[in-house]
Amino acid sequence: MESGMRTAAPSCGVCSEAFWQRFSGRQEARMLELMGYGLVGSILASVLASLYLGLPYGRYSTSSFGPPVPARFAWTVQEAPAFFIPLMLIVCSNGARLGFWPNLILLAFFLIHYANRAFIYPCLIRGGKPTPAIPFFMAFVYCTYNGYLQGRSLSNYAEYPSDWLTDPRFILGSIGWLSGLLINLHSDYILRNLRKPGETGYKIPRGGLFEYVTGANFFGEIVEWFGFALASCTVESTAFAISTMLILGRRAYMHHCWYHTKFEDYPKSRKILIPCIF
Repeated sequence: MESGMRTAAPSCGVCSEAFWQRFSGRQEARMLELMGYGLVGSILASVLASLYLGLPYGRYSTSSFGPPVPARFAWTVQEAPAFFIPLMLIVCSNGARLGFWPNLILLAFFLIHYANRAFIYPCLIRGGKPTPAIPFFMAFVYCTYNGYLQGRSLSNYAEYPSDWLTDPRFILGSIGWLSGLLINLHSDYILRNLRKPGETGYKIPRGGLFEYVTGANFFGEIVEWFGFALASCTVESTAFAISTMLILGRRAYMHHCWYHTKFEDYPKSRKILIPCIF
């Protein structure tokens, strides 16, 4: 697929090629790498802070983290930037790498996940708890930052050899991405259907990888993004995978402790996040 097949960008404002050319080049490529390191550092700091402040969402949230935001609205608005910003970059920037299949496929991987997370998943929520305003805003900032980071890297800077689609790293990474996505979707389905119509309260998840780990949905998403990182082989994608592991690993640990406290019959053999290991 030749780069000459790209659609020409509009000629004015943010969607002008001249506007984006001002920021492109080695300096921006280095800036994107530094943003990747910054992503990991900021998430590590927030995870460490949560050891003292607690987790600010879901069953652990309190009014001290701000007024409640309806769950469906919160999920859609906070996740949508990770979908729309890469699309904006595809349409508006010069997109030097958009004529190459590896870049397009990897961008598609990213967009498929966030299309589900921003537009499908919220519609399927059954009585989700409201999200406090502070974590809602933090999630919005994270998705905006990461949407630009991944979108700009893949559309303009990530370069791959001509045989990258047959490279073992791309193949194994793509399999990991798809496997993680399917695990995540199936685990979300199990969680949505724990309660019958009219029932309230919490129940022990059963089925799928929940028979082996407490955080089956989290495990799936971590596998998904480490697969994406392997297929991409960029600092930016690796930073995203590590930040995902930090965020969801902390949540899985808290869920595991909570379930053991809440349910005396909670399976003792279940691990926290990684089957048979942790």
